[in-house]
Amino acid sequence: MSMALEEARRAAARDEVPIGAVLVDIATGEIAAANGNRTLELKDPTAHAEILVIRQVCNDENAQRIPEYDLYITLEPCAMCAAAISFARIRRVIFGALDAKGGGVFHGGKFYDQPTCHHRPEIRHLDTPQASQILKDYFKNKR
Repeated sequence: MSMALEEARRAAARDEVPIGAVLVDIATGEIAAANGNRTLELKDPTAHAEILVIRQVCNDENAQRIPEYDLYITLEPCAMCAAAISFARIRRVIFGALDAKGGGVFHGGKFYDQPTCHHRPEIRHLDTPQASQILKDYFKNKR
């Protein structure tokens, strides 16, 4: 989670919403991809941290599905990212802060609770105060 938090800080430094994500190979424990939000930089509304690391590892592995990876994220995934995680067949999702407004796992549409969801990753919420604080500080400075 510390690397995901660092990616969130880097995103904030780029004036992006500070969310970071890291994909870890479960066999080796090594980080395969790390990134933060880049929606403004790439002018792409889908360039969320989760999507970027999933794309990178799928490209590196030359695969559509990557079930041998765990995803660490600083914030509860939105519905779009929850769907991408499901389609990529990621084994486990560990996130640091809840998102009552835009989350898609424990909030909103609760993507993994839907009968149309084909893969439900293991979900762990690690109440990580730093993840919440980075977001609070970012939005406080924006006002």
